[in-house]
Amino acid sequence: MTGTKQYDRIELLDRAIELFRRQGYNGTSTAELVAELGVNRKSMYAEFGSKQGLFEAALQRYSEEHLSNVLSPIEAPGAATDAIRESFAIYGSASEGWARGRGCLMCNTAVERAALDPGAGRYVNAYMERLTRAFRRTLANGQRSGEVDANADLDELAAFFTTALIGVAACIRAEAPPEQVQAACNVATSVLDAHRPVVAAT
Repeated sequence: MTGTKQYDRIELLDRAIELFRRQGYNGTSTAELVAELGVNRKSMYAEFGSKQGLFEAALQRYSEEHLSNVLSPIEAPGAATDAIRESFAIYGSASEGWARGRGCLMCNTAVERAALDPGAGRYVNAYMERLTRAFRRTLANGQRSGEVDANADLDELAAFFTTALIGVAACIRAEAPPEQVQAACNVATSVLDAHRPVVAAT
């Protein structure tokens, strides 16, 4: 039937995500996108408007689907300090898995595009705010359950864990030695031990 799309938008976005993840926005040509997506240039522009439009749609898809899976430990209702440890452990393991050399599309974009590209920067800022909120909520749960000292500054801790996780993701992208990435994750989560409630000696 004339006018019927011969492709699935979600499938195109997932293919674009992997290409942008490997090569970055600047390193990916329109010709490479057309070849990777398996559609002609006219169809790609009709669906997304431009390379920039495709990139922003890919960031939206990545945020809604891929990041939701990765961040599920700290975004789960009732998540506490164990969820923070689990998140860093997942990233530590990724340093020697399929994510090595790819990293996180949102973190990669933060380094490559956010300062120069307001469209991409909007998604990066939303990601950082989402990550910080999740850490803040998780730490507050830990504080209520007695895992985090009542006097701990949760805003500072949430900012620290956000920055640490983004740094770890950047190292995975740069193919840093897995033992280096895992050591960084261990040191980051050791901050939780330093903020446990102090038990008075009897």
